[in-house]
Amino acid sequence: MAKDFLSVITPNTDLTVADFDGLGPGTSTDLKTGDIRRKYNFGARFSELAIPQDPFFRFLSKVGKKPTDDPQFKFTERRPSFHKRYAYAGAAKDNTGSWVTDSDLGAPKTVGDALDVRMITDYKNQGNIQNIYGNSTQKIYLGSADTMPKFFLAGQLVKIPCAATAGGAVAGYMVARVNTATEYAIGGSWSSGTGNAKVTVTNNPDMVELNCTVVRIPITAANAQFLSVTAEYDQGDDDLSGDEIAATLEPQRCYVIGSAFKEGSGYPETWNDQPFSSNHGVTQIWKTSMAMTNTARATSLKYDSSEWARVWKEKLIEHKWDIETSLLFGSQYEDSTNDINYTQGAVDYILNFGNQFSLDITTKTADDFLDDMSNYVDPRYNQAQATVFFCNTAVYNWLHKLGGYFKNNLEISTNFRSDLALTGKKKVFGVDISTFSTPYGDINVARNIHLDGTDIKMLGVNMKNCAWRPLVGNGLNRDTSVYVGVQTLENSGVDRRVDLILTEGGMEWSMAESHALWK
Repeated sequence: MAKDFLSVITPNTDLTVADFDGLGPGTSTDLKTGDIRRKYNFGARFSELAIPQDPFFRFLSKVGKKPTDDPQFKFTERRPSFHKRYAYAGAAKDNTGSWVTDSDLGAPKTVGDALDVRMITDYKNQGNIQNIYGNSTQKIYLGSADTMPKFFLAGQLVKIPCAATAGGAVAGYMVARVNTATEYAIGGSWSSGTGNAKVTVTNNPDMVELNCTVVRIPITAANAQFLSVTAEYDQGDDDLSGDEIAATLEPQRCYVIGSAFKEGSGYPETWNDQPFSSNHGVTQIWKTSMAMTNTARATSLKYDSSEWARVWKEKLIEHKWDIETSLLFGSQYEDSTNDINYTQGAVDYILNFGNQFSLDITTKTADDFLDDMSNYVDPRYNQAQATVFFCNTAVYNWLHKLGGYFKNNLEISTNFRSDLALTGKKKVFGVDISTFSTPYGDINVARNIHLDGTDIKMLGVNMKNCAWRPLVGNGLNRDTSVYVGVQTLENSGVDRRVDLILTEGGMEWSMAESHALWK
């Protein structure tokens, strides 16, 4: 950098010297900011002010800036489906031909037996939108509208977990080949009992009914008597948003594991997923003004001879502070009555849509924290790997005490390794980052003083799935700019000078499962 940013815009000569003297071609010493009353865009360098105070905005400015030409901008989320071809067995037919949920299927199934099973799932087939761990605000019930598992096709092989007792732990698995797959939407009718009659069932879930042939049973045949279903799964009202993936949900999920066809057979049916969902954000306008009488500007003071230059610097930092706090704690709202837009803040977004965990540093252990991480970064759920953790001072100290204790006090040998250890410190874009090693990879932690005094202990923000969207279009750049001399003696008759700092931009938040907070 040829010249310090602040020295360019806060000279000791009351902003009457050339602004960009020596910074590049085309500059002129004849243009004085106090005379021309024009705008100067500082968006590219604004985040360099007081970096430790505003680490979130600093990261956004460096890795997540994406200009928009619309104050109400749209964006698209994409969630792949290849790892979501799973469902839950809502009910199955026993050996009498009756549909059961938590009852004995009858005699143990053997290879070649018929198996009818109703499959339901817990995510939307439009956009592959799923439950978010610990968040009940936007929960998706099992079998609710638009959750039909449409990926089941004739010829597929399905792995179904089994138990030896009703409601018991998984004791093996069954493999069945799908002969037919019939879709039943909410409010439709489905088979009931031993007959062929169709009846309408209250709160009937979105489901697919599979007619299968068993091709593999558990080694112990008795373990095939019960599928991993519960009494309520055929009602479509179960809330799984608070269940752990590995410990609770995976043992109950039935997965497609391939297909099998006879020699000379034709091509199978296919299915198309719809992985896209859309959303929108809005830009917000921040303003900070600087006003001072010309008498005060001309007075030379003892400590800072130019009071105007001192105020300039303070107001710029104040403006950046305001943006940081808005982007942390704001809430998206379009006030049509007053024509004011408010952009979306991190805390409000994650509270409504993201992962939520608890963190009491007086009782939380390293083991507890690793349990949280196992849910948050599970690749079947959240494949994002660009998360920065912003925490308050207490949690920042807590993490360092855990990591530092292991490193400094429990080093049994050079081969000893802690599962949560401080492995390094570095600066990233000028922000102090501490790196902790965990079984789920390194986590990068930055202290954010704005979280002190709130109930939010830590934010996990995936920087690939959020963006700072300054408004830029039609030759106008509304990123952070300074409008000098918006009021002077010459244009108002008032013996003072007023400058204005203005920013118009907004936050884009996507893929809620990749963001988390600890309270």
